[in-house]
Amino acid sequence: MPETNNKDWNKYEETIEQFIQVIAKNMSLYGVTPSIGRLYGVLYFSQEPMTLDDMREALEMSKTSMSTGVRALSDMKMVEPSFKKGVRKDLYKSEEDWYKSFTSLFGSRWRHHTETNIEEADEAIQELNDLRDATEDEELKSKITEDIHRLEYAQNYYRWLMKFIHVVESGEIFQYVPKIDQKSKK
Repeated sequence: MPETNNKDWNKYEETIEQFIQVIAKNMSLYGVTPSIGRLYGVLYFSQEPMTLDDMREALEMSKTSMSTGVRALSDMKMVEPSFKKGVRKDLYKSEEDWYKSFTSLFGSRWRHHTETNIEEADEAIQELNDLRDATEDEELKSKITEDIHRLEYAQNYYRWLMKFIHVVESGEIFQYVPKIDQKSKK
């Protein structure tokens, strides 16, 4: 009987570990390293808040890596500090609301990249306008005008994307695509 019980526990741990790998892989889509994704997965499935030492032991990584990972997850609002009476070390637990985590992670990552793209398009348009004003080459002027129109189209897309990011970050997205609650699973 104890052997079967141990076998069941091993199967359980293997199943959880496989899903933690899925979490890590999915988070990489948002620019999060696999090690940080694994850290989030370990915290998510932990019954209790964990110290950096607990995390280091669970993931067999350095304490510095754990500290960096926790800081990154905290910045993304996916991990938060926790308190337990009698424990002097810093404790952390995962944000269990994946909807909140997604909107925070998606919003911050996409906002940064979209703002950068807007700035780059602005600079390119300015440089092309300056070049168009300075050149005598009519063919080049025509090509520049076409490309400025392309860049303006890109800017309009980025402005639309910023509105979409706002809809996600503000939670307004859930008016259009409701959260699925645990009870209904629809």
